[in-house]
Amino acid sequence: MNEGDTFRPDQDRPGVEAAPDTDGAVSLHELENSLGFLLRISQVRAYERFYAAFDEIGLRPGEFSVMWVILRNPGVRQGLLAETLGIKPAQMTKMIRRLEVQDRIRRIIPDDDRRSVRLYLTEGGEAFVRDHRDAFFGHDDYHNHGLSEAECRQLAHLLRRYSGVGRRDVD
Repeated sequence: MNEGDTFRPDQDRPGVEAAPDTDGAVSLHELENSLGFLLRISQVRAYERFYAAFDEIGLRPGEFSVMWVILRNPGVRQGLLAETLGIKPAQMTKMIRRLEVQDRIRRIIPDDDRRSVRLYLTEGGEAFVRDHRDAFFGHDDYHNHGLSEAECRQLAHLLRRYSGVGRRDVD
């Protein structure tokens, strides 16, 4: 490159197209078939819809998931819950503290195993989960993703297989 020349990253590179001069769509090429990329973009979209639907009541997806599992498994060990849901221990501790402050969860440390922390919902926590269950699992704007019911079941089935979550015979 000579002094005064303009640098163009696409110049003289076979197979590389020049960037469009418009503010239009960006071509993703092979990323459109990357499972990791598609899962990440799908998660971002789902969280955008979630927060649009539940932000006013202060509901966070991870917190509701934790409370739901505790409702279904009273006394679950905090470490096992974190491992099961793929939440880092430090993040789980922060979340549990926040839910304690909100009087939705109580922690019990058994006398026979001081390293173990057992989690239970308070009455307020149980009421909160039951009051918001239908919205979290229901068919409202949060779930308006353009898929048919059959496509949703198929996607859930494939995601369970891909992630190793839950029973494989559920459909």
